[in-house]
Formats: sequence, structure tokens, C-alpha cells
Amino acid sequence: MIKEFITLMIKGMAMGIANVIPGVSGGTIALITGIFERLINAIKSFDLKAIKLIFKGEFKAFAAYIDLGFLVSVFFGVGIAIIAVARLFEYLFEFYPVYIWSFFFGLILASIYFVGRTIEKWNLSTIISFVLGSAIAMAMTFMTPASENDSFIYLIICGVVAICSMILPGLSGSYVLILMGNYQLVAIDAINNMRLEIIIPVGIGAVLGLIAFSHLLSWLFKKFKDQTLAVLTGFILGSLGVIWPWKNAITQAFGEKTKVIGYDYFFPEMNMEFAIAITIIVIGIVVIWWMESKVIKEKVEA
Repeated sequence: MIKEFITLMIKGMAMGIANVIPGVSGGTIALITGIFERLINAIKSFDLKAIKLIFKGEFKAFAAYIDLGFLVSVFFGVGIAIIAVARLFEYLFEFYPVYIWSFFFGLILASIYFVGRTIEKWNLSTIISFVLGSAIAMAMTFMTPASENDSFIYLIICGVVAICSMILPGLSGSYVLILMGNYQLVAIDAINNMRLEIIIPVGIGAVLGLIAFSHLLSWLFKKFKDQTLAVLTGFILGSLGVIWPWKNAITQAFGEKTKVIGYDYFFPEMNMEFAIAITIIVIGIVVIWWMESKVIKEKVEA
């Protein structure tokens, strides 16, 4: 029990670290560590049956139904990582951006192979799904942010899209909000000034989106598992543009915060920095290989 808690907590920490990185999704780490489908099924368990169990006072049955131990372990790790690692990564991105991007480039590059190989049968539908997923993720990398919109319906849509992108591999929730034009309004103004007229519709969208989307993903995994994995693999491939180590950030001020809205890419010079970056990319690949071997070992033991 303790061993499982520690294992899930570490995977949660890996998800938390990924969410700290601009353009990286915790869903990617959940997928490659083998907990993505379980996470989706646990989230979708928050339904009428779960509510009835609470009102009946059947808390033990409720905990088992929603896989509470799993959720607590994972999100405890996520919280620890976000609190402990955010400041470290802020320092690394300021002074060693190429090296930190190289590590994550290696992680994502290896993830494409290891997630892709879980697809049991490659055929026309899975190939189309893979290409479509890649195209969507790549297109988002080069999209121009929209204008701010504070209409009630649009804010609900922002909540839905942002929360869904946070759990989808290869997509960043905050980056999607920037593209939708409402990052300043939702993530800064509304929170700092407790603007309930903004927070409430976004919150409604986030809750409804998370529950509905988890049901949709769970259904897709059961009915079209290979095609779903192909789309997610494509999302991961398409996110490589954001992770490319050699780039200059294009930023925009959002009040007191400055957020990346795009990148100016370039090819590296063949120097010592490049050699170190390649070594770090290889280390990132090895880390994913090690994580994958642990997942396979856990499945065999189970």
C-alpha cells in the first residue's frame, strides 16, 4: 500500500513538473507512466452514483467507487511538485533555457515512440488520426492569439477548453487560454480581483468540461483505443515545436505578468553548448525508457 502510494505520488510529481513547463501537459506524463486511462476513469466516476453514496453516508463505498486513494496519491504529488519545483524551474529557464528545454525535448521525443508502440494495429484510420492530432498541435503552436471576450457563453467555453487541454497530452491549458484571448482576463484579472462574474462561468465550464470530457475519453478508449492513442501520439509529436530548445520567446505583458505567446526558432551552432544539449536530450530519452520499463514491470507484477 505504501509502495503504491509512493509510486503514484512520484508519477503525480512528474505530472506537476510537466505542468510548470510552458507548453507541456501533465497528460503527456500520465500517458507515458501508464496512469492516464485510470485517471480519466477516476475523474468520470464523479457522477450521480457518487453523490448518492455520499448522501447515504457510505463513504467507504464512495472512496472505492471514485478510486479516491489513487486520486489523492497522484494529486498530492502534483501539488508537491508545483510548490517545490516552480521556483527551481524559474531559475533554470532564466539562466539555462537551452539545457532545460533539451531535457524535455528528449522526454517528449521518446514519449512519441513509447506511446505510439501501445497502438496495437496501424491502419488507415490510425494513420489519419495520428496526422490529424499532429496537425492540430502544430497549428496551435503558430496560431495568433484572439481578442479578449468576456461574454458568459465564451467564458464557459474557455473553462471547458482550458481544463480539457490540461489533461490532454501535448496541449497546455494556459497556452490555449492565451490563444483564446482570455489569459489576462481569466488567469490574472479575475483571480487577483475576485471577479466572480468571470470566475463563475469559467468554473462552470471547467467542471462540466472535465466530467464530460473524461466520459468521452473513457468511451473513446473502450471503443476506439488505437485511434485515440494515435491522436494523442500526434498531439505529443505536434508539441515538439514548443519544446524545441533553440528559440527566442516572444512575450506579451499581462498586467504585472509576462507570458510567452510564441517563439522565434533558429538552428543551433555546433559548439560546446550544443554538445551538452544533445547529451541532455539523450538523458531525457533514457529517463522515459526507465519510466516505461518500470510501468511494464508493474504490469507484470500485477
